[in-house]
Amino acid sequence: MRNKSKVYFTTLRTTGSNNILKKLEKLVTAAGMTDIDFENKFAAIKIHLGEPGNLAYLRPNYAKVIVDMVKEKGGKPFLTDCNTLYVGRRKDALEHLDAAYENGYNPFVTGCHVIIGDGLKGTDDIEVPLTGGECVTSAKIGRAIMDADVFISMTHFKGHESTGFGGVLKNIGMGCGSRRGKMEMHSSSKPFVKEKKCRSCEMCGKICAVAAISYRQADGKASINHDICVGCGRCIGVCPFDAISPKYDESNDILNKKIAEYTKAVVDGRPQFHISFVIDVSPNCDCHVENDLPIIQDVGIFASMDPVALDMACADACNKARILRGSYAEERIVENEVQNLLELDVFTLVHPETNWKVSVDHAVKLGLGNKEYEITEV
Repeated sequence: MRNKSKVYFTTLRTTGSNNILKKLEKLVTAAGMTDIDFENKFAAIKIHLGEPGNLAYLRPNYAKVIVDMVKEKGGKPFLTDCNTLYVGRRKDALEHLDAAYENGYNPFVTGCHVIIGDGLKGTDDIEVPLTGGECVTSAKIGRAIMDADVFISMTHFKGHESTGFGGVLKNIGMGCGSRRGKMEMHSSSKPFVKEKKCRSCEMCGKICAVAAISYRQADGKASINHDICVGCGRCIGVCPFDAISPKYDESNDILNKKIAEYTKAVVDGRPQFHISFVIDVSPNCDCHVENDLPIIQDVGIFASMDPVALDMACADACNKARILRGSYAEERIVENEVQNLLELDVFTLVHPETNWKVSVDHAVKLGLGNKEYEITEV
C-alpha cells in the first residue's frame, strides 16, 4: 500500500507574539522547505501577481517571508509568473510588471525582483519534452522558470470556471506556460485573426516561421492559412492590437489533463516545495478584474512537498468549511434546492460543468504525487 504524503497546516488564529507571518515561517520550516539546498541557487517562486481590480490575490507580505527564508539559506530568490493569453493588464512583461508593482510586488516590499517567466511578449520559452502524457509531447514553459534550480509555488486556492478550482496544479501548469503554452492547453485549434482589430502592421508575418500568414491586397488585413500553420501561437504574442486569438475550444477535462502534464514538465528533476493559502476563496480565478464574496469561511495555510496531496487536502478542507451566507455558493444551493450539505462538493456546486478530480487523478497517473495524505497541524 502506498504511503500517505505529508501535508502541514496552520490555522489563521494568532496571538500578539505569533502573528500569521510567523506562523507561515513555522509552517514551511516544519514541512521541510529549509531542508532544501538553496546555497548559490536560483529559486523561482511562482505566484499569481494579481489582475488589477481583483483584491483576492495573495498579499506580498506572505511572499517576503519565503523570500527572506530562501536568502537566509544562501539562495537567490525571484518571484515569477508568465504572461496571460487573454487580453488584460498582464499580457506582456511591461504591463505585467506595472500590475505587479501596483499590487505591491516590488523589491522594496518583497525583498526580491519580479521576473516575467516568458519574457517581453510571452515568446521567450523552452520546449520541455514530456514522457507519459496523453495530450502533450513537449510543454512550452517560460524560460526564466526553467532556468531556476529550485521551484517553489505559492498558491491562492479558489474556485475556477474551467477547472473547478485553481490550486497548486493550476498555478504551476497553466501559470508557468508561456503564451503559446497557454494556447496549447486551452485550444485544440489554431489561432485566427479578428479582422476588425487588425491594423495591418504585419508584425505577425515577421514572427511566423512557416510563412502561414498573408495579407489581403484590398485592405492589408492579415489571414492565417491553417493548412500551413503549426499552432505555435507566437503571432498572438507579438500582435500589438490583440487581433489574433485562439479558439477556447478544448474541453474542461482535457484542459485539466494538460495542466497536470505541464506541471510535470515544470517540477521534474529539481527540488520543489508548495504552499497553498485557503483564504478569500472566491468563486472565480484571480485573473478576473474583480473578486466576488468568498464562498466559504477562511480555513488556513497548507504546505507540502507533494503538489497532488496539497490540492486534495485543500479541496477536502474547503468541502468541510462553512459556506458563507450571501455568497454565490449559497445562491446555487437555493437555486438547486440542495438538501444534503454534508456530501456537497462546493466547486462542483459553483461550476457544475467542471470536474476538478480529472486533473488530480491524471497527476497521480503521471507520478506527480499521491492523493492519500496525512495532516500535521503546526
